[in-house]
Amino acid sequence: MTTWRDSASQQSQDDLDGLLNVTLPFAQQMLSKSGEFYPFGAAVTASGETRLIARDSTEGEHPASADVLSSLLVGFRQTRADLRAVAICSDVRLPDSDAVRVELEHRDGHAMAVLPPYKKKRLGRSVQYDEIRGGAAEGRVWT
Repeated sequence: MTTWRDSASQQSQDDLDGLLNVTLPFAQQMLSKSGEFYPFGAAVTASGETRLIARDSTEGEHPASADVLSSLLVGFRQTRADLRAVAICSDVRLPDSDAVRVELEHRDGHAMAVLPPYKKKRLGRSVQYDEIRGGAAEGRVWT
């Protein structure tokens, strides 16, 4: 069975793996701490630096998640010449559970979504994760 890794350069694999290894633990930490999180992003710059990215908001503002996602996407599109790879992380609802959705995209053309479904435990703030789901996604930054 072939995978995206069969056609991806080592740099593409390393960039996307690195973004997943930054975004997913941060989202899981926020779920454990607060029970939710606003969408956020991460990027690998052309020089190889990884950065977490949040939408700027004014004090006390509670923007809609869709607005935050749109703002992240616009920002990535505007700065894509200076980036190698991006990730957008959000809290989503699946038919059978909630999930963390990490959309990953590389300037080399690889795009995928990774979704670990989760359920919150009734007592305390613990979160139970199910097996990660994933697959190809439509590129939205370098299209």
